[in-house]
Amino acid sequence: MSKENTIVVKNLEVEFKTSENYVKAVDNVSFSINQGETMGMVGESGSGKSISALSIMGLIPSPPGQITNGEILFKGDNLLKKSEKEMRSIRGNKISMIFQEPMTSLNPVFTVGDQISESVILHQGLNKKEALKNSIDLMNQVGIPNPSQRAKSYPHELSGGQRQRIMIAMAIASKPELLIADEPTTALDVTIQKQILDLLLKLKEEYNMSMLFITHDLGVIANIADSISVMHNGKIVEHGKTKEVFLNPQQNYTKGLLACRPTLDKTCRRLPTVEDFLNNSDTNKKIEENIQKSVQSKVFNKTILEVKNLHKYFPLKKSMFGKTLSYIKAIDDVSFKVSKNETLGLVGESGCGKTTLGRTILRLTEPTSGDVLFYGKNITKLNKTEMRDMRKKIQIIFQDPYASLNPRMTIGSAIMEPMIIHSLGTRNQRIKKTESLLERMNLPASVMNRYPHEFSGGQRQRICIARALAVEPEFIVCDESVSALDVSIQAQILNLLLDLQEELKLTYIFISHDLGVIKFISDNIAVMKNGKFVEYNTSDNIYKQPKEQYTKDLLSAIPQGI
Repeated sequence: MSKENTIVVKNLEVEFKTSENYVKAVDNVSFSINQGETMGMVGESGSGKSISALSIMGLIPSPPGQITNGEILFKGDNLLKKSEKEMRSIRGNKISMIFQEPMTSLNPVFTVGDQISESVILHQGLNKKEALKNSIDLMNQVGIPNPSQRAKSYPHELSGGQRQRIMIAMAIASKPELLIADEPTTALDVTIQKQILDLLLKLKEEYNMSMLFITHDLGVIANIADSISVMHNGKIVEHGKTKEVFLNPQQNYTKGLLACRPTLDKTCRRLPTVEDFLNNSDTNKKIEENIQKSVQSKVFNKTILEVKNLHKYFPLKKSMFGKTLSYIKAIDDVSFKVSKNETLGLVGESGCGKTTLGRTILRLTEPTSGDVLFYGKNITKLNKTEMRDMRKKIQIIFQDPYASLNPRMTIGSAIMEPMIIHSLGTRNQRIKKTESLLERMNLPASVMNRYPHEFSGGQRQRICIARALAVEPEFIVCDESVSALDVSIQAQILNLLLDLQEELKLTYIFISHDLGVIKFISDNIAVMKNGKFVEYNTSDNIYKQPKEQYTKDLLSAIPQGI
């Protein structure tokens, strides 16, 4: 017996008007999802995934966007013929959406209990008291600990994983027939990601919901989707059952997406990229052979950084007289060494102290106690002038490239700024060096006068790397510098970092919650939990013979594909 279609999209086309012309964001896209089934939609940023989902919800911003062709049939009704009033009764009620970034999707001035209640009151007509009770039940259902207390919390008081659960609670409040999940696990730890995926599967079974699950991570899709549609440049280039697409991809683009994700079972010098497959008529085997050259084991004989008994405490509770009564121990007695030309991977869940450790080593956050020795010189004892000179040698690439670039400053000025601060070269020499750095990042020198908003996420990250390299440092902290990027862009950035390390003899501390990435790029790995190192070993040993249960749990949570 064939299942009924919940949603059928036919020949959908969406255009956006720019200052020069029209851009076709979605180009003749057709798909259908049966009742109780999940379709995964994958592709790089800008491929049209989210625009397709927003079209179903009737949320395309107009202007500049407009749906120029097609039909969207929900239970046989064409949504494109509905008025805004009719769409409001469907949106959030029969069709719900979990948005990509929960912090920007939740209202910061209302408690999370009030925000879930608002949805319940609107679609189910309950009074305020009943709605709050319903909201607490929903929070309990999505696994929020102590829900009656947490209902009084504001979004900023919850972790990323908890905020995402609140978004899910809001989306399922009216038991929708179609749930659209837009990149719901992109920036989450592997353990939280696994919990969210398990939760979505459980809710789907419970409510017999249909689901459209959008992501750029094929490992995630393998665990949740019945079928897959692969999008590229606004078109669906491949569609099929999940297992078939994974085991026998037909399109080079799909092969590239599958190949460029770092895996735990292969050790390779560099990652394949989507471009390798799109621009190369060779077989997969030849590409794999070119990529997986033998990995030379490095010899480390010179310590560049030594951290001794480092502590960083943040005050948690103060008395009415301002005396600190309790602390959060973000870094709790950490000691380690990093050798010249080594990459030390720091891994652990959100809140374990990874980023605080990276920032404290560079004295962007002052340590509570302990020593940080760079070539034997104690950084913690340097005055402001000495510390400024030291910053030529030690740099950081921040997690969010958009937030770390000044939106009012051209990228040429942003890259030259460190050179000006450290009085390096004449103006002409600085311009030439900036052009050279941009070209090294695979960006044309002609983009120097553009602003950050004119670049994609991957390009902005490359600009941040160029800025970090402008003062010719020896040591760089990479703080989650690929966590929010597509797998294809991520592969390019990781290859670039390895090439730069080889060429410039750089030393890295690489912070990430993605264990596949950490395994690929690191020589040694430190696993952090509650401000301490719970395990420290070579990259291979951590994966082949983890000693601590916490490390084993992190490894078992990684989505492995099929």
